[in-house]
Amino acid sequence: MAEKKIGEVILEVNNISLSFGGVKALSDISFDVKEHEIRAIIGPNGAGKSSMLNCINGVYTPQQGAITFRGQTFTHMNSHQVAVMGVARTFQNLALFKGMSVLDNIMSGRNLKIKSNLFMQAIRIGPAQKEEFMHREAVEKIIDFLEIQAYRKTPVGQLPYGLQKRVDLGRALAMEPQVLLLDEPMAGMNVEEKQDMCRFVLDVNDEFGTTVVLIEHDMGVVMDISDRVVVLDYGKKIGDGTPEEVRNNEAVISAYLGIAHD
Repeated sequence: MAEKKIGEVILEVNNISLSFGGVKALSDISFDVKEHEIRAIIGPNGAGKSSMLNCINGVYTPQQGAITFRGQTFTHMNSHQVAVMGVARTFQNLALFKGMSVLDNIMSGRNLKIKSNLFMQAIRIGPAQKEEFMHREAVEKIIDFLEIQAYRKTPVGQLPYGLQKRVDLGRALAMEPQVLLLDEPMAGMNVEEKQDMCRFVLDVNDEFGTTVVLIEHDMGVVMDISDRVVVLDYGKKIGDGTPEEVRNNEAVISAYLGIAHD
């Protein structure tokens, strides 16, 4: 297999601090993400991992610091702006439309790309109809890629949990993101489902060239698929480097084994 080519820095997190009331969720966090890499964020429960993703995709506005995406620096961004710029997100707790089909759920990820107004979409004539065919074709390719063709018309709420996670990934991919934020994509899965999801994440990164930022608790998964890993503990950064460097970092070992800090 050809060696993967990691590009220049695409996303920079600079001195981010976030508090809720008196509770500090993140304290002065900085790290970067390079184009075409899989960048993992790990740490014990309550370390601030999801809060970090929420800052990157505009759900939370940090009290301090800034985020730079493709050379543009932002201190305040909303989720819509972030999505338009090419950042998509999956969620720890699935936010799918349970009564809608797999096809329609993934189609909802194309909303930002639809140019026709609501009236044109409703009557489905001329350009609107052509556009819908184009978007459906893109969605069908994603369904094939994720190997869920048999469930295209099935309401998502009737699917097993592992397949629902695939649909969530498919909806994010439908946005054609440059950067994909995955919040615990393998949580609650059995070994076989995890292996499948690992394969899809690697394929998204390899075949689509999508940069991936991943939160994951399974250390085996992180060490296998990540190019670089940043480690948070109690809202502070305690490690950053290759999987091998992080694995041998004493502060990281202490955080995970629960050994008292000096």
